[in-house]
Amino acid sequence: MTGYFQWIILTAITGSPLGSALFLLVFYLVVDRFTLGLLPDPFRWVMRRRREGQLERLLLANPSDGRARLEWAGLLVDRKAYRKAVEVLRPNLEHGDDDVQTVFTMGAACVGAGFHEQGEKLLAHAQQLDPDFRLGEIDLVQGQGRLAKGDFTGAKQALEALVKHRRGTVHGRVLLARAMEGAGDDGSAALMRDEAWREYVSAPGFQRRKERLWAWRARPSRPATYALVLVLILFFLGVVVGPRASAWAAQMEGSAGGQYYDPSLSGGADPASDE
Repeated sequence: MTGYFQWIILTAITGSPLGSALFLLVFYLVVDRFTLGLLPDPFRWVMRRRREGQLERLLLANPSDGRARLEWAGLLVDRKAYRKAVEVLRPNLEHGDDDVQTVFTMGAACVGAGFHEQGEKLLAHAQQLDPDFRLGEIDLVQGQGRLAKGDFTGAKQALEALVKHRRGTVHGRVLLARAMEGAGDDGSAALMRDEAWREYVSAPGFQRRKERLWAWRARPSRPATYALVLVLILFFLGVVVGPRASAWAAQMEGSAGGQYYDPSLSGGADPASDE
């Protein structure tokens, strides 16, 4: 709503609805890049989709390129296109690929696609191949999958292992609090959320930027405060700034369309009196 009223005010000033919308879009993207980092990076999205297209064309020309299949499947998993990732990566496993990267990616795709039993088996095998893979990434995927299917005890076990691997993780602690709450341990869940917030506050800037949304889930009062501030700004814009900007824009439009003169430049005389 705040952006809508800003667009109305800017349109009244500039007279260009499309230009105002584009300006606000670019403005918000730039401000977000250097502050909260909540909006997705459009350039990164474009580059990743472009890479997906390159890999797809490469596989059309050479279907036996297992490395291209693995990379494409990883990109699909990252953007949560799990079922397509399963189909893309399936030939690699059928050809006998048994490296930890392939097994993990297929396991994550299966869990995300809802094939929990197959995914759990693949992730367990990946953990046998490399227990410390990506500092607990296997535990994270297992915990998320078990939470999704309501296995709170199993999720708690996996996420506790994740927190041991990643001592500063806010994401893992918030998920662990959900698992504890689902298992009926509300007290431990509340303490875990407090711990997640403390980790967020003490983390370096780049880490806070990465885990800000998860920290807000641990402490919902923070985004609620921001929302209240936005409402107050919206009220100020709508009640004070909006009417004045509209009146000023109407005055400028009337001056441009009529016989406007500046008395300070003409010595106070009306140009029409010379006729």
